[in-house]
Amino acid sequence: RREASQPINKKTSGSSFKNPIGHHASKLIEQAGCKGLKVGDAVVSQKHANFLINTNNATAEQIEDLGKIIIEKVYNKFQIMLEWEIKIIGEPN
Repeated sequence: RREASQPINKKTSGSSFKNPIGHHASKLIEQAGCKGLKVGDAVVSQKHANFLINTNNATAEQIEDLGKIIIEKVYNKFQIMLEWEIKIIGEPN
């Protein structure tokens, strides 16, 4: 079942954002037009919008920048602030 709905054969860190109360993060991300959105080698999965895929050699910065764009787009459309499910560690350059 997971194979049909999630990109489990791709390089991902799993679910990227927590589900806001009463919502599914993947639906909000999809409805905000983020499926397929790309920063460098990091891309939003076409199969499940709450998965960020490393298509080649995405850096942590590219993944985080893509996430920030998603957060902004979802907030601008729905006034809902997504929270990372992935733990961000370290300091940006």
